[in-house]
Amino acid sequence: MQMGASISSMQDLEHKSDDELENETRHRAAAQALLGARAAQRYDAEAAKEHFRRAIAAARPQERMQIRRMADASIALAERRPDALKSSLERLGQEAPSGRQLLMLRVLGIIAPPASAGTLARVRGILAVILFVVAVLALSFGLVSLVLWPIADVSTGPRIFYGFLLVFIVLAVLFFRGRRRQRAAAGGGGRAGR
Repeated sequence: MQMGASISSMQDLEHKSDDELENETRHRAAAQALLGARAAQRYDAEAAKEHFRRAIAAARPQERMQIRRMADASIALAERRPDALKSSLERLGQEAPSGRQLLMLRVLGIIAPPASAGTLARVRGILAVILFVVAVLALSFGLVSLVLWPIADVSTGPRIFYGFLLVFIVLAVLFFRGRRRQRAAAGGGGRAGR
């Protein structure tokens, strides 16, 4: 019964701002847990740990295990540890992220490692981004060269320009398709909730 009350208070607090949650006194444990989850979504592991530490300290004994499980899942997300995130969410009884979502978290962990990672990991992330950009530009240059090869003998300058243009067009199409899917998901979620 107490756990159900804590969950419902957490749902009531979801719409409050961070400042309002920080000043919450009646449901302090739920408010701090929400602040920890929000910090984890911003990939701020240290802030998430601190909020969950406060939430566990303010929680009733019967709520502490659930908050610890939430903390494990949120901190795994903030520290970009996909395997720990998957097992933590399964322990919480929630649906585990899809393979594609876990892959994106792994890629994010390489490109933008957490603050606790060393200098070598950060340098590796910068090199990975540079290598990716060079590979994309080389691929687009190759595709443009392949298309223009039978048509005309075009110098390197225009091929580089058309390669950049191709990359820009592909990124624009992906951006607009992603925005449309986000709007459709938000609209679908709103209709389902009514």
